[in-house]
Amino acid sequence: MRWNVTQPETGPAPREPDVQSPAESPVPSAAAPAPAPAPAPAAQAAPAAQAPGGRNRRGEPRTYDFRRPTKLSREHVRVLQIAQEAFARQATTILTTFLRAGARLELVGIEQFSYDDYIVTLPNPVYISTFSLEPMAGKGMLAYPLDIAMAIVDHMLGGSGRADQPSRPMTAMETTITNHLLDRLLDEFAVSFATITEIQPALLGHEYNPQLAQAAAGSDTVMVASFTMSVGSREGDATLVLPFSSFAQALNNAASPQLSDTALAKRKRAAEALTARLNLVPVDVSVRFAPLTVSSADLLSLAVGDVLLLRHPPDAPLEVTTNDVTFAYAIASNHRRRLAAAIVPTPSAAVKDTA
Repeated sequence: MRWNVTQPETGPAPREPDVQSPAESPVPSAAAPAPAPAPAPAAQAAPAAQAPGGRNRRGEPRTYDFRRPTKLSREHVRVLQIAQEAFARQATTILTTFLRAGARLELVGIEQFSYDDYIVTLPNPVYISTFSLEPMAGKGMLAYPLDIAMAIVDHMLGGSGRADQPSRPMTAMETTITNHLLDRLLDEFAVSFATITEIQPALLGHEYNPQLAQAAAGSDTVMVASFTMSVGSREGDATLVLPFSSFAQALNNAASPQLSDTALAKRKRAAEALTARLNLVPVDVSVRFAPLTVSSADLLSLAVGDVLLLRHPPDAPLEVTTNDVTFAYAIASNHRRRLAAAIVPTPSAAVKDTA
């Protein structure tokens, strides 16, 4: 029997798929995704996931300027943090007392900036006070929002500080009132930094445009202490800026204190007095054979006339001990009809038969 296969009239006969080499294979379309690539060999580790531009997704990159290396060490930050926290506590008390209202100044952190980089972080306008750091060179700077500065004046004049405050430079009377408060804050600042160095800060002036506050050269390194400041219902960020070059040596001394000649002489006398007193303390000293270990049964069965073998080698010296610590060796001797022990050199290896 034969079967006749005829083509349908609706279209051409179907074609069998051609076998193509990989070089001739067409690019797969979106509707037909390409097969997954073969896994990489175990010896080749897959690269870490990276964000566009080659950035690691695990953390944002940080800019490091090799022309301005980090100068503020962890030890410096720790010393500054203690002083700045003390200043913040005293400033909170002074603000509350002067304004007769709830006020707070709390340290957030301490960072290193170039002066130009710090200035661009300040809003415009902002209230800036500059002060000297006698006997040190350079200037310090205290900056906080202008509306808080105006609210402080309002509180000191008996107001509530809740009204909208003007965004303008202070008048002569407002400046005088503010200076009275700032002088008191600078006194507490000097007391807080007394553990680092002695300074006598004095108020120099005020500015409202950060670009006009020339407290340092643009490339100078400054230490910026950031605070959260609140007066009544108003809150804002305050910063206290100090030149690093002026405080560098003082910070090094505070981080690793160097004693003066007077302090060193005092410590030496104390050590000598302690040594003299220790030399007079009575100490129990024993001269003994090598220790021997026996069972409880043998110890309880001892009777008069029994012989207890010490297992001490005849040519080994005796041990000179105190509080079960051997500190010398000796041999049995006599002195003026009394049994004595003559100290001998420490043997390189004490021979002890514990069998």
